[in-house]
Amino acid sequence: MGVDQTIQKVMQLIKGESSYWINKNNFTKEKFDWQDEYFAVSVSESMLNRVRTYIKYQEEHHAKKSFQEEHDEFMNKYGFQKFIE
Repeated sequence: MGVDQTIQKVMQLIKGESSYWINKNNFTKEKFDWQDEYFAVSVSESMLNRVRTYIKYQEEHHAKKSFQEEHDEFMNKYGFQKFIE
């Protein structure tokens, strides 16, 4: 990210551009919208392959453990708190 970019600005761009693209190409039966909330953490370069593997198998992974369960475990393990504007 550049010095003038924030996670909030980057997420706004990603969500806006991807929603536009999904809707323009009719990938969903109904209008696609992102949820209001998002979660972002930084990842060291040494962990990129592990993150890519997680994303690749995310659907299978969440068949065993819900996103909410994993999210709560992650937040507790690393002591994160939910930020509310």
